[in-house]
Amino acid sequence: MKLSRRTTATTAVAGAAAFALLAAGCASGTGSNTSTGEPASPDNPITLTVATFNDFGYADEMFRQYEADNPGITIVHNRAATSNEARDNFFTKLGAGSGLADVEAVEVDWFAEMMQYSDRLADLSDPAVEGRWVDWKTAAATDAEGRLVAYGTDIGPEAVCYRADLFEAAGLPTDRDEVAALLEGDWDRYFEVGQQYVDATGDAWFDSAGATYQGWINQVEFAYEQADGTVIATENAEVEAIYTSVLEASSTLSAKLGQWSDDWFAGLANGAFATMLCPGWMLGVISGNAPDVDGWDVANVFPGGGGNWGGSYLTVPAQGANIEEAKKLAAWLTAPEQQLTAFANAGTFPSQVDAYSDELLTGATNEYFNDAPVGQILIDRSQAITVAPFKSVKYFPINDAMQRALTRVDVDQTHTVEQSWQQWVDEVNSL
Repeated sequence: MKLSRRTTATTAVAGAAAFALLAAGCASGTGSNTSTGEPASPDNPITLTVATFNDFGYADEMFRQYEADNPGITIVHNRAATSNEARDNFFTKLGAGSGLADVEAVEVDWFAEMMQYSDRLADLSDPAVEGRWVDWKTAAATDAEGRLVAYGTDIGPEAVCYRADLFEAAGLPTDRDEVAALLEGDWDRYFEVGQQYVDATGDAWFDSAGATYQGWINQVEFAYEQADGTVIATENAEVEAIYTSVLEASSTLSAKLGQWSDDWFAGLANGAFATMLCPGWMLGVISGNAPDVDGWDVANVFPGGGGNWGGSYLTVPAQGANIEEAKKLAAWLTAPEQQLTAFANAGTFPSQVDAYSDELLTGATNEYFNDAPVGQILIDRSQAITVAPFKSVKYFPINDAMQRALTRVDVDQTHTVEQSWQQWVDEVNSL
């Protein structure tokens, strides 16, 4: 499979203000299915709405194919600009008891919050989909009553994307295997090579402290909470060490461009930074926003070994009017065949085990990234993941506050490292 150069601009997940669904504002019980229960047909037309964010790789052609194969179905796809906007919308309408799409996408960082309200989601358990996903993906989506309430879409194994043309100008290797060997090691090694690049060019090594921190903190199993939910964020010496190390490095290595900002999108194209941490879904973000750049490549390496950033699910809210047809659509979208198509469209790495041995994945290359064997690279990077960060209900607001803390120092430059840390501590304590 050769992934073509993509020219459609995309937006992506972001860290913004936290939003909570207040239990007092929620009606009790689940929503109801107000449809007739009859399957869709030309005589019983049904419109299904699908709500996603970022770029799930769901091209219009996929939905048109489903409509052609299922007469009577019309699909409307609504895509939020960011994960935070989707989260805001999801919890507001989940609490209100109406207004959600028939199929709603949920991002892993706020997935634990959603699982508190699993009774408001349809049970998607079905023998036909048993064994479809990696075990941890299914386990996370199974509630205390044994109901499977979400179907896994992608996971986010990380590599390093780099500008080969900028590496060449700095006198660094450009071949992706040589770059992988150059960067092999821990985070200090990544920063050390970065300083070599900065010394040679005077330009930035990575995009922002926030993005770099995210890659590192995803390698910590219990960063903010213990397994019993006890918050340890502000007392965890490892969190403070990562925060301090990243900001110390960013003082000379960062382009100081907050991810998902207009300047950051422009930086993807104008050479504002030489490297960035790259989960599979980021490939489509880069190529979509810098379509005319020839220098981007991807190396089979990641600081500290392996890491996962992101990954999502599809849910079917129980308040919907067409639950059975929505379940069929969600099952189809998360089948290995469709996830391979989504990977070809946007680089979203499948969570479906049957996809990992499929030649469409193992042989996938990406024309935009200098024909990099992205399928095998991401398979290798997924196998390098040894830690799945514990993310309970407080993970999202704590990490969101941390991103703001990093931004105050790195991008806005309004606070010292110490001042911003103390403000973060105060914010966490007030949650």
